[in-house]
This record gives sequence, C-alpha cells and structure tokens, in this order.
Amino acid sequence: MEIFKTENIYDLMAKRVAFLSFSSILVIASIILLLTKGLNFGIDFAGGTIVQVKYEKAAPIDQLRDILKETKYSNAVISEFGTSNEVVIRITGSTSNLTNDIGDEMNVILAPTGKFEIRRVDMVGPKVGGELREKGLKALFFSLIAMLIYVSYRFEWRFAVASILALLHDATIAMGAVSLFNVEVNLDILAAILTLLGYSINDTIIVFDRIRENLQSTKDTLLENVINISVTKTLSRTTLTSLTVLFVVATLLFFGGEIIYGFSFTLFVGVIVGTYSSIFVASSFLVQLKFSIEDFKAKEAEKLKIAKEKARNRAMYEQGTI
Repeated sequence: MEIFKTENIYDLMAKRVAFLSFSSILVIASIILLLTKGLNFGIDFAGGTIVQVKYEKAAPIDQLRDILKETKYSNAVISEFGTSNEVVIRITGSTSNLTNDIGDEMNVILAPTGKFEIRRVDMVGPKVGGELREKGLKALFFSLIAMLIYVSYRFEWRFAVASILALLHDATIAMGAVSLFNVEVNLDILAAILTLLGYSINDTIIVFDRIRENLQSTKDTLLENVINISVTKTLSRTTLTSLTVLFVVATLLFFGGEIIYGFSFTLFVGVIVGTYSSIFVASSFLVQLKFSIEDFKAKEAEKLKIAKEKARNRAMYEQGTI
C-alpha cells in the first residue's frame, strides 16, 4: 500500500535547515522546561506513599485536605484519579514507623468523610527511590551506547552519530512534554522512553539502510539527491507503521485509565516526534556531518577487494595450490 507515490521524489533536504531549526527550537524549549519547571517525580523515584481511595459518591476533596492538615500527613497532595469519586493521596517522604499500616490509619482518619474503600497503598523509601532513579539513568545511558556501537558496526560512524543525535532529540522533546503537562514521572515513564528509543532507532535504521543501498548503486555524487530518493521510497512504510502504532497508543491514552496514562502519553508524543525525526532530522544530520559518497564507495570497493582476495586464497587452498 502506497500513501506517497514513489515516482514523485520529494526534495526534503532542500528544507533541512528549516527542519533542524524547528527541532532546535523544540529541544531548547524542552531543556528550558526541564531546568526551570523540572519533572514531577512520583514515589518510584522521589520516595513516599500513595493511597488510592474510592468513594461511593463524589470524593469530598476539600474536606479531605482539611482533615489531613490536622494530622502528621499535612504535606499530602490530593488529586482526582480518573473519576470524581476516586482520589489519590500522595505523601512525600517515608513514614516514621513502618510497622504501622497506613491503610488502617487512613481508614480511621478519613472515617468522617463518608463511605469509601482503600484500593491501593504503595510505599517506596527515599533510598530505594534514589537507587531506582540512578539505575534508570544508567539504563538510558547504556542503551544509547549499545545503539551507537551497533549502528557504527552495521553502517558507518556518521550514520551512528546521526542516529544517536536523533534519539537524543526524541527523548528530550518527549521529556519536555512530560514536564509541560506535569505528568508524574515513575518507572512507567522510563519504560516508555526506552520503548521510544527502540522504536525510533528501528525507523531510522530502515531509512539509513535504504540510503546505503542507493549509495552502492547510484552514480549520483550529491548526497542530498540520494537521501531524497531513499526517504521517498520509505515514506509510505514509515507513515503506515507510525499511524498503526499511534492508533493503538491513542486508544491506551484516552481509554486506558490513569494507571497507564504516563506511559501512553509519553509514547504518544514520542511516536509523533520519532516519526518526524526518522524522516526529516536523522538524514539532515547525516548531511551536516559531511558524509562523502566518494569515500563511502572507496571503502566499499576496498572491502569487496579484500573479500575477493580471501575467497581466491580459500579456493587455492582447497585445490592444494597453496
């Protein structure tokens, strides 16, 4: 199925400065958001306790706040959780006495607010939260290093650098959106970012693979022309794949509920940004890095020469002439 006719070659590289400028604005805005507003770390990373409470009727949030202000949980933050009759009480820090059941305490404290059910109590100590945050950053770092090594081995170092720059572009903008919309950052967000990196690098490699194929067969010496042809050939495939994934993620975002909202929101933004970067940004970085068709063909010819020499020596050895 073709959405875009491959007979019409789109001159995307003629607009690469505009694409890179637009991406730079988004990245800089995201970094400013992350430095100024920061991230809303959940208990997975900040430590603390979450108590999920469901009422038979609409939750009396104002009354809950007034009651908790008179207790040791005066720093609690109360917010709706999906529906008006369900709330989440977030308590930062760790409890002083882990032998006490916070669920039992809340049953007593909230008794005057009406008929309710405590559905969930999650507690993470600050030390565990710090360890999870550190391990999450390590996971992101080592995944980027592994992708850099893989792409360098499969292609050429400029392809690897371009793909990693595109991944950093995707991750930064996705995290900027998380900060802008004050989405709670927990392990689900980390899983979404790692999923996004895998999805984006897969899309980028498909485009780069087509560029490499065309580099080997073309007589054109202008890299921009080869990239335009390659991206045009993969445009329908990239668009269809992204739309399919986006429909699924959108369903999770709008109908999946609060539990997976952070994961689906991050993926929703990431798929859009990752598709954009695979088509417009990664290839533009390749041009900016001064990739040379002549050098590429010379290296490929040298590899072919070495391979033929090895095959000839092996044949002579098998025939007993060496």
